[in-house]
Amino acid sequence: MRHRKAYRKLSKPTPQRKALLKALLISLFKHGKIVTTLPRAKEVVRIAEKLLTIAKNDSVHHRRLVYAWLQDRDLVRKVFVEIAPKYKDRNGGYTRVLKAGFRRGDAAEQAVIELV
Repeated sequence: MRHRKAYRKLSKPTPQRKALLKALLISLFKHGKIVTTLPRAKEVVRIAEKLLTIAKNDSVHHRRLVYAWLQDRDLVRKVFVEIAPKYKDRNGGYTRVLKAGFRRGDAAEQAVIELV
């Protein structure tokens, strides 16, 4: 049973997992689209959706919440000024995960995450 298992551990210790997810989030918001493994993609989407929901309402408190994840003032500005206003009338579903086959080296399932 998977009761109370809220997230994937991705076979990494907590600080390493948080750093990985933070780096993937930063890349997603900078480039709009990234390629990674499917479990990582699903975890990044969980956090990205929450951050974009927060960013739809522009206030100092919400900017600080997003900054806690992104740690880059210019990127936070981009999220609040360019990205979030596109989703004002949308109730979730800001990202899309597309399966992209298997990686050649270790046959890990790849996925493309993109902002809708």
